[in-house]
Amino acid sequence: MPTMKAVQVSKAGAPFELVDRDIPEPGPGQIRIKVEACGVCHSDAMVKAGAFPGLQLPRVPGHEGHCFRCTACRKGWFINCEQAKITGISHDGGFAEYMVSPVEAVARLPDKLTALEAAPLLCAGVTTYNSLRNSGARAGDTVAVQGIGGLGHLALQYSANMGFRTVAISRGADKEDLARHLGAHEYLDTEKISAAEGLKKLGGADLVLATAPHSEAITSTIDGLKPRGKLLLVAAPFEPLTVSAFALLSGRTIAGWPSGSSIDSEETMSFSALTGVRPRTETFKLDQADAALAKVMDNRIRFRAVLIP
Repeated sequence: MPTMKAVQVSKAGAPFELVDRDIPEPGPGQIRIKVEACGVCHSDAMVKAGAFPGLQLPRVPGHEGHCFRCTACRKGWFINCEQAKITGISHDGGFAEYMVSPVEAVARLPDKLTALEAAPLLCAGVTTYNSLRNSGARAGDTVAVQGIGGLGHLALQYSANMGFRTVAISRGADKEDLARHLGAHEYLDTEKISAAEGLKKLGGADLVLATAPHSEAITSTIDGLKPRGKLLLVAAPFEPLTVSAFALLSGRTIAGWPSGSSIDSEETMSFSALTGVRPRTETFKLDQADAALAKVMDNRIRFRAVLIP
């Protein structure tokens, strides 16, 4: 039987293993995918640690953007959304040359996007795009993006292309040119002015999208919201947020947003292809999966890491 290379977690907490496996055959309602690119995400560290409830090992990680060509499929019943399973956790993911996926979990790749460009959009992209378009903000509103990393550099592009007055919030003057290149109309350097004070001088933010998982930096934006403004989290710091109840009495709200469905992913890619939104990436081979994940977890990847089988 033909074989393939795959990266698997055999034991919780152990290094990734590069192994030879049989190329999987699709069952009813599944397609087989030849993986061309797969993003590396913080969630993959939880798989490596065996931290997901019910996780069965060995498991091939990789849930972020398995850009592919379909090589085989069989007709079958769709799984209801409530029963949807997570690639790379409940079944093998994209850290491999081939994988099998439920048909309802895939999204069409626009011709204008390469596999490398599309892979991060199916996690970081759909998270930021979907959160912004469902935030309640309207064209012309002031939207501040906290952080210019893997999520933030995409959020700035989406925000500007959605017609929002886009404010980038980060630390250091050296990031201003990048922020403006990505679409920011204003830049707040928190080494020179606090986020709240800077936003107040701009008239306040209708929405702050928190993309960097730093509790203090996130909470520092709250007083810069307009009355009835919203702080929307797409990044989760380990430390709790410390918020004064008085800051919320003007109607300000704090909410979170997860990611999206396969349809949301498809619409994210279509919007990106249409408007020129593109991720910035650093690529690795399958046998470099451990190194790639280590760099992600140590924040040594400036934007997004992608495995190329």
